[in-house]
Amino acid sequence: MNKIFETPLYGYERSPAQDSPTPVRHKVIVIGAGPVGLAAAIDLAQQGVEVVVLDENDKVSFGSRAICFSQRTLEIADRLGCGQRLVDKGVLWDRGKVFFDDRQVYDFNLQPDEGYANPAFINLQQYHFENSFVERVRELQAKGAPIEIRGRNKVDAIGTHEDHVRLEVETPEGPYTLEAEWLIACDGAASPTRRMLGIDFEGRVFEDNFLIADVIMDADFPSERWFWFDPPFNRGQSALLHKQPDNVWRIDLQLGWDIDKEREKRPENVIPRLKAMLGDDVEFQLEWVSIYTFQCRRMESFRKGRVLFAGDSAHQVSPFGARGANSGLQDTDNLCWKLKLVLDGKAPESLLDSYDAERVHGADENIQKSSRSTDFITPKSEMSRVLRDAVLDLSEKYEFARPLVNSGRLSQPCTYDGSTLNSADALDGPAETRPGSACPDAPLGDAFLLPKLAGKFTLLTIDADAPEVLEEDGVEVTRLALSVKDDQTLALKRRYLGDATSAVYLIRPDQHVAARRDSYEENSFRHAIRRACGKE
Repeated sequence: MNKIFETPLYGYERSPAQDSPTPVRHKVIVIGAGPVGLAAAIDLAQQGVEVVVLDENDKVSFGSRAICFSQRTLEIADRLGCGQRLVDKGVLWDRGKVFFDDRQVYDFNLQPDEGYANPAFINLQQYHFENSFVERVRELQAKGAPIEIRGRNKVDAIGTHEDHVRLEVETPEGPYTLEAEWLIACDGAASPTRRMLGIDFEGRVFEDNFLIADVIMDADFPSERWFWFDPPFNRGQSALLHKQPDNVWRIDLQLGWDIDKEREKRPENVIPRLKAMLGDDVEFQLEWVSIYTFQCRRMESFRKGRVLFAGDSAHQVSPFGARGANSGLQDTDNLCWKLKLVLDGKAPESLLDSYDAERVHGADENIQKSSRSTDFITPKSEMSRVLRDAVLDLSEKYEFARPLVNSGRLSQPCTYDGSTLNSADALDGPAETRPGSACPDAPLGDAFLLPKLAGKFTLLTIDADAPEVLEEDGVEVTRLALSVKDDQTLALKRRYLGDATSAVYLIRPDQHVAARRDSYEENSFRHAIRRACGKE
């Protein structure tokens, strides 16, 4: 077994809170030290918010689990101070191939346009991702940031109150009680927090099962996403192959609905399936095997008073499209700047309702796309299968058919169209940077745009005048002045100007556009700042 699975990262240590005669109250407590919980904690700590992470485990997750991390996730990780270490460890890829039966029908490029600091995707086992984020926590602690992880601290009971949340925590040395002004639940699809509060999921469970196998082997397959429909080695079903670091390959094999899951996970049944796919002459070792069932579900609301849900605890989608961990980090990216404003008294508590509204919108978009992928991958009738196979046949020779092939539409950042935080669009500019959109990156000489927009409100001006600093009701906005004269690749013009000759953008701390106009107009932008903070 890989030693990384056995090594405690945040082993149990007795906390002074366990000896306190009254419950210690913290600003924020996060339940769950997976990718989403760690991202929330790091984000808050970097803003000076005291945060404690509780996890009943003290190690990384067992098995590769989430492996495909999108460009948007890497951009968020850059802001959290650990994006580059993920890229350095991960397998970079932007190409994929689609196979039908025994032939390749087409390939695709996820990033044909240049001018981004990060790749379209990396493949990286979740345990490496978690380890990198724990390293970042240690760095912050060494600098005095108010962040703590308590391993083997299991939350057994939760009581919600008007101004705080009360938690009963079990440890190897017995129970103790904590309080939090705000609680963020990042405790996974089974979410004990959700169960303790009596909240259920709504949605759809698909009648199909997939085998996941992490296989250690030397192979000369390229760093691409390969997806098979009805391959010779898994007739009537589908398969997926991804390369990971350390000579680990991820293989997903569709099994069907009526199976004995425990029996299918046994090595004597898994190995023949893998040999049929890879060939009898390929030597490999099994590192991890699991079986999952597609589920596309979410909570009705991601906020219950002072408890906020993020990641799989709030929503679930099928894994084809890499929308699990990626959407979870978009949750925390949306939440943490809003929570900071509320804690500082610079925004009303109702601003957190926009977290629920915007991320429910994102979850619904992901569930819709994931459900469509699942329906294409696993047809539910003979006629559906005939139509799908016809599309696959046509896609080999005809480009028009390729967009109809759905082997998992890969994760993209959500645009918050219709958000109450958006101001009306006042620029005849590109659709990709309309209000509600995540800002696309662009090269700025030897640097890139997004790091300059990280973690604060920014007034981005392109060939337009504006004040260097604008303060509105306690919220400070700083200017970033750019010009297309310095835009050698024209990426900035394509992505932010279009046919316009100048532009002024109000960018939120999570790098989403709140407002845009062709020039600076003070009253309009003051109103836009107030609206983006939930004050209008």
